[in-house]
Amino acid sequence: MVAKTLFGFEEILGKELRNLGAQKVEIGNRMVSFYGDTGFMYKANLCLRTAVKILKPIISKRVRNEKDIYDFIQSIHWKEYLTLEDTFAVSATVNSTLFTHSRFIALKTKDAIVDKFREQTGERPNVDTEYPDLSIDIHIQEDFCTVSLDSSGGSLHHRGYRTATNIAPINEVLAAGLLLLSGWDGQSNFLDPMCGSGTMAIEAAMIACNIPANINRKEFAFEKWLDWDLDLFEKIEEACLNKTRDFHYSIVGMDMAPSAVRKAIKNLENANLTDFVKIKEGNFFETEKEIEGPLHIVFNPPYDERLEINVEEFYKQIGDTLKQNYSGTNAWFITSNLEGLKHVGLRPSRKIKVFNGKLEARLVKYEMYAGSKKAKYKNV
Repeated sequence: MVAKTLFGFEEILGKELRNLGAQKVEIGNRMVSFYGDTGFMYKANLCLRTAVKILKPIISKRVRNEKDIYDFIQSIHWKEYLTLEDTFAVSATVNSTLFTHSRFIALKTKDAIVDKFREQTGERPNVDTEYPDLSIDIHIQEDFCTVSLDSSGGSLHHRGYRTATNIAPINEVLAAGLLLLSGWDGQSNFLDPMCGSGTMAIEAAMIACNIPANINRKEFAFEKWLDWDLDLFEKIEEACLNKTRDFHYSIVGMDMAPSAVRKAIKNLENANLTDFVKIKEGNFFETEKEIEGPLHIVFNPPYDERLEINVEEFYKQIGDTLKQNYSGTNAWFITSNLEGLKHVGLRPSRKIKVFNGKLEARLVKYEMYAGSKKAKYKNV
């Protein structure tokens, strides 16, 4: 199978898959390939935090032209996957000098499937691009064509808990990936000081408690497959829920906008995590660390893309607040405003290239020592 992911998350996803029990895990570009049975495919969709889709390849072949593709698609026994009553949709990704138009490839695939059914039965299944019973994925790398079934359906960042969003909400898979890159493991207190609709805090709680990432999702594409096994799925779901763990620290999400706080609370309720996360109204720049011991901060400040800010002043305030009020803290944040980073006034100990949608961004880490850095090393 193939798990697709975002740029920079390949290694984390590989680790997630190995921890779940996947076989023959191989890291690729924005994807990780692996082996597993049907039950593992269900588990991967339920549990993976950094995957956006799980594809199940069914056949591959070298193709040189349009006719090769048409004949190849026609040679597949589609009745094993599709009935006349079912609807289907085709998506294509092309990285080739022989083929340049992905939409054309998708159309050619659709024609070949429809024609095959017509030849065999005199009738054809319908296409439904919104809610198909079967989602077919075509991937062409130069002259190598792979036909896969999309077991997820809609992107796996649609967790099912977020019904209320703000102007610039962070993608749930991106949030989970940033948390895992930051080393968040639920073994300290956590703060998102600019929480928006609460995604980062919710994902942090799900990681801390080992709750399956997509437990609140309404459905997966494999539930409409001809070999759908409800009993097996329910057993796997129950086994995954039995592996949740206790959490003995605090997770706080804060935002200065009352509307954001209301939305975050609503999403928190949807995720059934109100026992683990506290959402409150407040301006980060007027706060200080409230709890003894280590604090892990991860947040997604405005970039001046969709939310207007005075970049120089805003980023300087982030640095000043961390320096003056948050000693004993590991603070991470993501930004695509690389100019803004120059005004933080602190030297990051780590800088990781990631993407927020199409925006190239950096995930940066600032270590705020308790007392001076010199004193810290003197006491070692």
